[in-house]
Amino acid sequence: MRSHEKRVNVCPRTQGKYLVSVVLTAVFAIASLFGTLLFSADAVADAAESQAVAQVGNATYASVQEAIGHTSMKNATVTLLTDVAESVTITPLKGMRNVTFDLNGHVLQADGSAVITVPANMQLTITGPGTVAGGTQPAVDCRGALHVKSGTFTSDATLMRFAETDGTSAQGSFSDGTFIAPTLFNLLDDAKNLGYVTVRGGEYRGMIPAGLNTLALLSGSFSDSSNLAPYLADSLGLIPDGTSGDGTGDGMFHIGDLAISSKQASVELDPVDGLQRLSADDLLKLTETQLNGIADYLLVVDSDQLQALNDQIDSAIQAVEKRKAFEAVSQNITITAVRNGADDVIDANSSRGAGPQLRTSDHDGISAQVTVTIKAVAEPEEPEEPGKPSNPEKPEKLEMPRSGSAVQALAIISLLLVVASTICVYATAHLRSSRLHN
Repeated sequence: MRSHEKRVNVCPRTQGKYLVSVVLTAVFAIASLFGTLLFSADAVADAAESQAVAQVGNATYASVQEAIGHTSMKNATVTLLTDVAESVTITPLKGMRNVTFDLNGHVLQADGSAVITVPANMQLTITGPGTVAGGTQPAVDCRGALHVKSGTFTSDATLMRFAETDGTSAQGSFSDGTFIAPTLFNLLDDAKNLGYVTVRGGEYRGMIPAGLNTLALLSGSFSDSSNLAPYLADSLGLIPDGTSGDGTGDGMFHIGDLAISSKQASVELDPVDGLQRLSADDLLKLTETQLNGIADYLLVVDSDQLQALNDQIDSAIQAVEKRKAFEAVSQNITITAVRNGADDVIDANSSRGAGPQLRTSDHDGISAQVTVTIKAVAEPEEPEEPGKPSNPEKPEKLEMPRSGSAVQALAIISLLLVVASTICVYATAHLRSSRLHN
């Protein structure tokens, strides 16, 4: 009886412990499942975030094209988040016409067609550092409006193509950036004209074809100047072989205001070496004065100043010929850029003229001034008068020997003759004696 009661008393306790164990196991399983689900959600979120290549506002997207489709009036900027190979077309939501693309220091590379296509009636602005790399494709095909404020654009073929058709007209505006391709600008296949493209800055390494009559160059640096002159605005010129701040050449041609430069702004003429009157061309060559490459202008030398210089040259020549003194003199001469073909400027020796064809002081560098100095000539010294011929000197008389010396000489000669005679007498006597004895 007692043992039965014990068993009855123990069972409820065992059952309670079992129930607690089951509950704890269930709670642990549920917690583990919840943690797994949470971890999986974070992993999916991280994976989604790692695949994002572009951003609009706070939202990220797995493709640039998708991001463009989610621009809005409030958030119209697509920001590149990583380097990506994708060819995109500017097709925002309905009602959107303006999109800004921020390269954000990354590379957008072509994938089968032009990197960026701007359809008609669409406007794209490109900002930020970064690169649009076309490879064998163009960097941009544009039928709408393109504004480039910065960035690097490259292609192995044509860099930018524009199209003006019967129904649409493309527009382009470049304020800064680096542009590298064999051909920088050209027409799309179906285009009748380029559209209206204006270059306001940037560095352009490549060729621009001739005949793009709606292209205007207002500023910038170019590696190839072969076709640039027709595209320069009237108030601008091309400065060849520009130099950087340290004086080294950068191999580029820089567009800027009409400019004149003289390599020899001050020259000296020496009458002793010979002088002759100078023409305007002579003066330009002597001072190495050049216009900055713009085809519609020529250099004109101030005729009055040039005549004054030639008058001084004539005076110096006469002074040398007449062996007279000539004081040093300097003449300033102004050289001006004048529109080629102006009615009031016929040749380079004419005066500076006036009228609308002449550049005014509103333009920088429209004239240059050179100084020509003629060295002084000293009056030659008077030569000394040649002296009168002197009387020829009489030949010196030969001094006769003094009488005492002559007597001594005669005495010695006489003595020698006496000695000789004595010897002869002695010899003769000796010979006779020898004969007698024989």
